[in-house]
Amino acid sequence: MMRGHAGRLLSGLVLLAAVGAGAFWWLTKPAPWDAAHWEGLGEPDLANGERVFWAGGCTSCHAAPRAEDDARLVLSGGRPLKSPFGTFYPPNISPDETAGIGGWTLAEFGNAMTRGVGKNGEHLYPSFPYGSYARMTAKDINDLYGYMRTLPKSANVAPPHDLPFPYNIRLALGGWKLMYLTDEPRVQVDSADPKLARGQYLVEGPGHCGECHTPRDALGGFEAGRWLAGAPNPEGEGRIPDITPGSRSIGSWSASDIASYLETGFTPEFDSVGGSMVEVQKNMAKLPASEREAIAAYLKALPPS
Repeated sequence: MMRGHAGRLLSGLVLLAAVGAGAFWWLTKPAPWDAAHWEGLGEPDLANGERVFWAGGCTSCHAAPRAEDDARLVLSGGRPLKSPFGTFYPPNISPDETAGIGGWTLAEFGNAMTRGVGKNGEHLYPSFPYGSYARMTAKDINDLYGYMRTLPKSANVAPPHDLPFPYNIRLALGGWKLMYLTDEPRVQVDSADPKLARGQYLVEGPGHCGECHTPRDALGGFEAGRWLAGAPNPEGEGRIPDITPGSRSIGSWSASDIASYLETGFTPEFDSVGGSMVEVQKNMAKLPASEREAIAAYLKALPPS
């Protein structure tokens, strides 16, 4: 009797574990957009695609180390990105058909950008900031992809990520997405103000400013209520500064000071941009003045940290 009861109990536990595992897989499996999401977008607007390209900072991670001028447009990948979870190597995203993404469809590119799903249906690591790009419109994705197809090809193959256990288990990324991936606004601003709405889109979406300026918890998700409040530098010593109006570094700056800094790289005190912000400022300088002004207006409208 006891033996039979124990057997039934064990069988029940095995069944429960199987059901739980199946439910977890179902909830956390890669979830690309339906095909219709990427249909009917028409020919890409290459001028807008170029603006999105610079706003998104594609060169900062995907160009070769120390690339300058036109060489920054060769998106060969391979620059190491060190983090508390291991070292990531951004891939080649040039239009090369073999080493890059030249053989990808718009849907495959868009799903990688906004859903963190790779060409083969795999979860992508959030070192690629799809958690921010999730807010981008399908039109901007279409325009960006069209522009990127005009860039030089590279045959470089980036090294695989160097991640210790358990961070090398891609299946776990489904749970991470379930907890953290959202396209909801990070904060509430006056969305009726076109400049503020545009600034919010640029900062929270393609600009992905929060990826460096927002502190993270032990699992790598943004800490609630600390949007853009500053964070440890994941690639080295020091901190990435708080950029809310409560900041000790830029809290006293006016919106025009912030816009000027993004254009010229000089602070109101005539100090110059440094560290990883050098690459960001180079990208922001390529944008129209109205875009930098929108970013500045949004940053000044945030609640202080």
